Amino acid sequence: MQRQRVIGGLVFREDGVFLPGDVCICDDRIVSEEEYFGYEGDETVIDAAGGYVIPGLTDIHFHGCMGSDCCDGSEEAFRCIAEYELQQGVTSITPATMTMPEDTLAQICRTVKGFSWEKGADLCGLYLEGPFISVDKKGAQNERYIHGADTQMLQRLQEISGGKVRTVVVAPETEGAMDFIQKNCGNVRISLAHTTAGYETSQKALSLGASQLTHMFNAMPPLSHRAPGPIGAAADDKNCMVELICDGVHIHPAVVRTAFRIFGDERIILISDSMRAAGMPDGTYDLGGQAVTVKGNLAVLADGTLAGSVTNLMDCLRTAVKCMGIPLGSAVKCAAVNPARSAGIFQDYGTLAPGKYANIVILDGTLETKEVIHRGKPISQA
Repeated sequence: MQRQRVIGGLVFREDGVFLPGDVCICDDRIVSEEEYFGYEGDETVIDAAGGYVIPGLTDIHFHGCMGSDCCDGSEEAFRCIAEYELQQGVTSITPATMTMPEDTLAQICRTVKGFSWEKGADLCGLYLEGPFISVDKKGAQNERYIHGADTQMLQRLQEISGGKVRTVVVAPETEGAMDFIQKNCGNVRISLAHTTAGYETSQKALSLGASQLTHMFNAMPPLSHRAPGPIGAAADDKNCMVELICDGVHIHPAVVRTAFRIFGDERIILISDSMRAAGMPDGTYDLGGQAVTVKGNLAVLADGTLAGSVTNLMDCLRTAVKCMGIPLGSAVKCAAVNPARSAGIFQDYGTLAPGKYANIVILDGTLETKEVIHRGKPISQA
């Protein structure tokens, strides 16, 4: 039995409060103090004095990093992605596909089915961003591969992946979408996105089982006083969660603060939506078969369309706190607790409760990462 104890820091609780305390680890799980001290033997003490102890983050919606992309579909790409994310303190992931042909999506699913890499973040599933979207709000998605909502296609991909598809994006106004939502909402999480849908159509989709908005404010009609659109429908549905990209590019800080006032930190999921240029220098990169120009933290297609982000989730959390005025406890809830709930992995991830995997990040007083612990094993920081 390997025993470790994280001491001296302010420890995150599921309600977003930080309190002084210890986190006890036996092998790869967090345990109660009573259970911990019931075992005999040596222990390793990890000092978090002056810092914050938080759960490892979960990024449910991002495409890639370090030159690799989910749509590459190879084990090498997923190893590269998982290693980088773990170094950032993102300890569990559900990478996102793009709008691609079914055979490309099938290859991704085959790779994900048996994927495991002890040096990287836990790959807990897939997020299908497309192909069931609207041409008129395609954003950086490739129009050639947009496809009507297709239950049989989803079932084929789900079977190939071994049940790893966690979330599926749908534009509810497209042909067959409402039937698709009703048939599949019990097996996967349905998220509305890349859509022209108004309030009534979005409200109907949510009533039929959709329960999330993908990268809210982006690739959808805006919230207007006479046309509240999908954002207004989501605000009215207490069961709907919404994703925000807090990279400082996709959403103005005032709008982020407004979103938190409307939805609260119980219903917001921070995502990075990062593409393969994250962690890489400026240049030209591929996203879903289209060229993306990256300069600083801005990634755009040739026509100026935003094409994902180049910011990892931990840096999005820092931006939300330091530049947008979001309390640290709320930001951690939205980057760890809520995404784990959304992805259906909350039994093992998302908090520092006994029984969860010992995926822990220690931040110093300036929110820089001091240590990442993955399944009970501290990793060296790059």
